[in-house]
Amino acid sequence: MSGWYYVCTTTSMRLDTNDTRSDLQLLKLSRSGDCDAFGQLARKHYRSCVNVATSILRDRTEAEDEVQKALSKAFEHLDQYLGDAEFFTWLVRIVVNECRMLIRAKKRARILYLSDGNASEDRHSELLSSAADPEYQVVKCEMIDVLNTEIRHIPPLFREVILLRDVNELPMSEVAGRLGITVSAAKSRLLRARNELRRRVTSRFAPAGHMMPFLTK
Repeated sequence: MSGWYYVCTTTSMRLDTNDTRSDLQLLKLSRSGDCDAFGQLARKHYRSCVNVATSILRDRTEAEDEVQKALSKAFEHLDQYLGDAEFFTWLVRIVVNECRMLIRAKKRARILYLSDGNASEDRHSELLSSAADPEYQVVKCEMIDVLNTEIRHIPPLFREVILLRDVNELPMSEVAGRLGITVSAAKSRLLRARNELRRRVTSRFAPAGHMMPFLTK
Protein backbone atom coordinates (compact mmCIF):
# COMPACT_ATOMS: atom_id res chain seq x y z
CA MET A 1 0.00 0.00 0.00
CA SER A 2 1.49 3.36 -1.02
CA GLY A 3 2.09 6.00 1.65
CA TRP A 4 -0.43 8.52 0.32
CA TYR A 5 -3.12 5.83 0.19
CA TYR A 6 -2.51 5.02 3.84
CA VAL A 7 -2.82 8.72 4.73
CA CYS A 8 -6.08 9.14 2.78
CA THR A 9 -7.78 5.98 3.99
CA THR A 10 -6.84 6.26 7.65
CA THR A 11 -8.04 9.89 7.87
CA SER A 12 -11.14 11.64 6.58
CA MET A 13 -11.20 12.67 2.92
CA ARG A 14 -12.63 15.97 4.11
CA LEU A 15 -10.52 18.89 2.88
CA ASP A 16 -8.31 20.63 5.42
CA THR A 17 -9.50 24.21 4.87
CA ASN A 18 -6.66 25.56 6.99
CA ASP A 19 -4.17 24.33 4.39
CA THR A 20 -3.93 27.18 1.87
CA ARG A 21 -1.14 25.71 -0.26
CA SER A 22 -1.75 25.78 -4.00
CA ASP A 23 -1.81 22.72 -6.25
CA LEU A 24 1.63 23.64 -7.54
CA GLN A 25 3.08 23.83 -4.03
CA LEU A 26 1.51 20.52 -3.06
CA LEU A 27 2.70 18.92 -6.30
CA LYS A 28 6.28 20.01 -5.67
CA LEU A 29 6.21 18.42 -2.22
CA SER A 30 4.41 15.32 -3.50
CA ARG A 31 7.07 14.74 -6.15
CA SER A 32 9.69 14.73 -3.43
CA GLY A 33 7.80 11.92 -1.69
CA ASP A 34 5.66 13.92 0.75
CA CYS A 35 2.63 11.64 1.21
CA ASP A 36 0.82 14.13 3.42
CA ALA A 37 1.05 16.78 0.69
CA PHE A 38 -0.40 14.40 -1.88
CA GLY A 39 -3.09 13.43 0.61
CA GLN A 40 -4.16 17.07 0.80
CA LEU A 41 -4.00 17.36 -3.00
CA ALA A 42 -6.19 14.26 -3.30
CA ARG A 43 -8.69 15.64 -0.81
CA LYS A 44 -8.91 18.93 -2.72
CA HIS A 45 -10.15 17.14 -5.84
CA TYR A 46 -11.68 13.96 -4.41
CA ARG A 47 -15.33 15.02 -4.42
CA SER A 48 -15.19 16.39 -7.97
CA CYS A 49 -13.48 13.22 -9.20
CA VAL A 50 -16.07 11.00 -7.52
CA ASN A 51 -18.87 13.06 -9.07
CA VAL A 52 -17.33 12.61 -12.54
CA ALA A 53 -16.87 8.88 -12.00
CA THR A 54 -20.40 8.50 -10.62
CA SER A 55 -21.87 10.25 -13.66
CA ILE A 56 -20.08 7.67 -15.83
CA LEU A 57 -20.62 4.48 -13.83
CA ARG A 58 -23.96 5.34 -12.20
CA ASP A 59 -22.75 3.68 -9.02
CA ARG A 60 -21.13 5.74 -6.28
CA THR A 61 -19.39 2.81 -4.59
CA GLU A 62 -17.76 1.76 -7.86
CA ALA A 63 -16.94 5.41 -8.56
CA GLU A 64 -15.14 5.80 -5.22
CA ASP A 65 -13.15 2.62 -5.91
CA GLU A 66 -12.09 3.85 -9.36
CA VAL A 67 -11.12 7.27 -8.00
CA GLN A 68 -8.91 5.59 -5.39
CA LYS A 69 -7.23 3.61 -8.19
CA ALA A 70 -6.80 6.78 -10.22
CA LEU A 71 -5.26 8.65 -7.29
CA SER A 72 -2.85 5.78 -6.71
CA LYS A 73 -1.78 5.86 -10.36
CA ALA A 74 -1.49 9.64 -10.30
CA PHE A 75 0.85 9.47 -7.30
CA GLU A 76 2.96 6.77 -8.93
CA HIS A 77 3.24 8.73 -12.19
CA LEU A 78 3.54 12.33 -11.02
CA ASP A 79 6.66 12.60 -13.18
CA GLN A 80 4.37 12.32 -16.22
CA TYR A 81 2.44 15.44 -15.27
CA LEU A 82 4.09 18.11 -17.40
CA GLY A 83 1.94 21.06 -16.40
CA ASP A 84 0.40 21.51 -19.88
CA ALA A 85 -3.06 21.51 -18.28
CA GLU A 86 -4.35 22.08 -14.76
CA PHE A 87 -3.59 19.22 -12.37
CA PHE A 88 -7.32 18.53 -11.96
CA THR A 89 -7.70 18.12 -15.74
CA TRP A 90 -4.81 15.63 -15.79
CA LEU A 91 -6.27 13.76 -12.83
CA VAL A 92 -9.75 13.59 -14.38
CA ARG A 93 -8.27 11.98 -17.48
CA ILE A 94 -6.90 9.20 -15.26
CA VAL A 95 -10.26 8.84 -13.48
CA VAL A 96 -12.09 8.57 -16.81
CA ASN A 97 -9.58 5.99 -18.06
CA GLU A 98 -10.14 3.90 -14.94
CA CYS A 99 -13.90 4.07 -15.49
CA ARG A 100 -13.45 3.16 -19.15
CA MET A 101 -11.38 0.10 -18.23
CA LEU A 102 -14.04 -1.03 -15.76
CA ILE A 103 -16.75 -0.67 -18.40
CA ARG A 104 -14.64 -2.65 -20.87
CA ALA A 105 -14.07 -5.38 -18.29
CA LYS A 106 -17.81 -5.60 -17.68
CA LYS A 107 -18.41 -5.73 -21.42
CA ARG A 108 -15.96 -8.61 -21.82
CA ALA A 109 -17.64 -10.45 -18.94
CA ARG A 110 -21.03 -10.07 -20.64
CA ILE A 111 -19.66 -11.35 -23.93
CA LEU A 112 -18.04 -14.36 -22.24
CA TYR A 113 -21.29 -15.09 -20.44
CA LEU A 114 -23.22 -14.94 -23.69
CA SER A 115 -20.66 -17.01 -25.59
CA ASP A 116 -21.23 -19.81 -23.10
CA GLY A 117 -24.82 -20.02 -24.31
CA ASN A 118 -26.31 -18.64 -21.12
CA ALA A 119 -28.67 -16.21 -22.83
CA SER A 120 -31.10 -16.14 -25.70
CA GLU A 121 -30.16 -14.55 -29.02
CA ASP A 122 -32.50 -11.60 -28.39
CA ARG A 123 -30.95 -11.05 -24.97
CA HIS A 124 -27.54 -11.36 -26.60
CA SER A 125 -28.26 -8.46 -28.93
CA GLU A 126 -29.75 -6.39 -26.14
CA LEU A 127 -26.74 -6.79 -23.88
CA LEU A 128 -24.21 -6.13 -26.61
CA SER A 129 -26.06 -2.97 -27.52
CA SER A 130 -26.15 -1.73 -23.94
CA ALA A 131 -22.51 -2.73 -23.45
CA ALA A 132 -21.35 -0.61 -26.38
CA ASP A 133 -23.19 2.50 -25.20
CA PRO A 134 -21.43 3.22 -21.86
CA GLU A 135 -18.05 3.83 -23.48
CA TYR A 136 -19.61 6.55 -25.63
CA GLN A 137 -21.07 7.98 -22.44
CA VAL A 138 -17.61 7.99 -20.82
CA VAL A 139 -16.14 10.13 -23.58
CA LYS A 140 -19.22 12.32 -23.78
CA CYS A 141 -19.14 12.95 -20.03
CA GLU A 142 -15.44 13.79 -20.13
CA MET A 143 -15.90 16.29 -22.93
CA ILE A 144 -18.98 17.89 -21.38
CA ASP A 145 -16.98 18.42 -18.20
CA VAL A 146 -14.23 20.17 -20.17
CA LEU A 147 -16.80 22.15 -22.14
CA ASN A 148 -18.53 23.41 -19.01
CA THR A 149 -15.20 24.49 -17.57
CA GLU A 150 -14.18 26.36 -20.70
CA ILE A 151 -17.57 28.11 -21.02
CA ARG A 152 -16.89 29.63 -17.61
CA HIS A 153 -13.52 30.91 -18.80
CA ILE A 154 -14.32 32.45 -22.17
CA PRO A 155 -14.85 36.25 -22.30
CA PRO A 156 -18.28 37.34 -20.94
CA LEU A 157 -19.30 38.69 -24.36
CA PHE A 158 -18.89 35.19 -25.84
CA ARG A 159 -20.16 33.30 -22.81
CA GLU A 160 -23.52 35.11 -22.86
CA VAL A 161 -24.32 34.29 -26.49
CA ILE A 162 -23.21 30.65 -26.05
CA LEU A 163 -25.45 30.23 -23.00
CA LEU A 164 -28.44 31.86 -24.67
CA ARG A 165 -28.22 29.98 -27.96
CA ASP A 166 -26.42 26.67 -27.33
CA VAL A 167 -27.29 25.96 -23.70
CA ASN A 168 -30.76 27.51 -23.37
CA GLU A 169 -31.51 26.86 -27.07
CA LEU A 170 -33.28 30.18 -27.62
CA PRO A 171 -34.12 31.22 -31.20
CA MET A 172 -31.67 33.70 -32.73
CA SER A 173 -34.29 36.46 -32.76
CA GLU A 174 -34.69 36.17 -28.98
CA VAL A 175 -30.92 35.91 -28.47
CA ALA A 176 -30.46 39.12 -30.44
CA GLY A 177 -33.22 40.83 -28.47
CA ARG A 178 -31.69 39.91 -25.12
CA LEU A 179 -28.27 41.10 -26.26
CA GLY A 180 -29.69 44.29 -27.70
CA ILE A 181 -28.15 43.73 -31.13
CA THR A 182 -29.35 42.71 -34.59
CA VAL A 183 -29.85 39.06 -35.53
CA SER A 184 -26.96 39.36 -38.01
CA ALA A 185 -24.66 40.70 -35.29
CA ALA A 186 -25.81 37.96 -32.89
CA LYS A 187 -24.99 35.26 -35.46
CA SER A 188 -21.55 36.78 -36.04
CA ARG A 189 -20.86 36.90 -32.29
CA LEU A 190 -22.05 33.31 -31.88
CA LEU A 191 -19.70 32.14 -34.62
CA ARG A 192 -16.74 33.88 -32.95
CA ALA A 193 -17.77 32.48 -29.56
CA ARG A 194 -17.95 28.92 -30.91
CA ASN A 195 -14.58 29.28 -32.58
CA GLU A 196 -13.05 30.51 -29.33
CA LEU A 197 -14.66 27.67 -27.36
CA ARG A 198 -13.50 25.09 -29.91
CA ARG A 199 -9.95 26.44 -29.72
CA ARG A 200 -9.93 26.19 -25.91
CA VAL A 201 -11.41 22.68 -25.82
CA THR A 202 -9.07 21.25 -28.45
CA SER A 203 -6.07 22.81 -26.72
CA ARG A 204 -6.84 20.72 -23.63
CA PHE A 205 -7.86 17.48 -25.32
CA ALA A 206 -7.55 15.88 -28.71
CA PRO A 207 -10.09 17.33 -31.16
CA ALA A 208 -13.50 16.02 -30.27
CA GLY A 209 -15.94 18.20 -32.13
CA HIS A 210 -18.02 15.16 -33.05
CA MET A 211 -18.85 14.80 -29.36
CA MET A 212 -20.12 18.40 -29.22
CA PRO A 213 -22.33 18.97 -32.23
CA PHE A 214 -22.95 22.66 -31.70
CA LEU A 215 -19.22 23.37 -31.96
CA THR A 216 -19.28 22.18 -35.55
CA LYS A 217 -22.39 24.01 -36.73
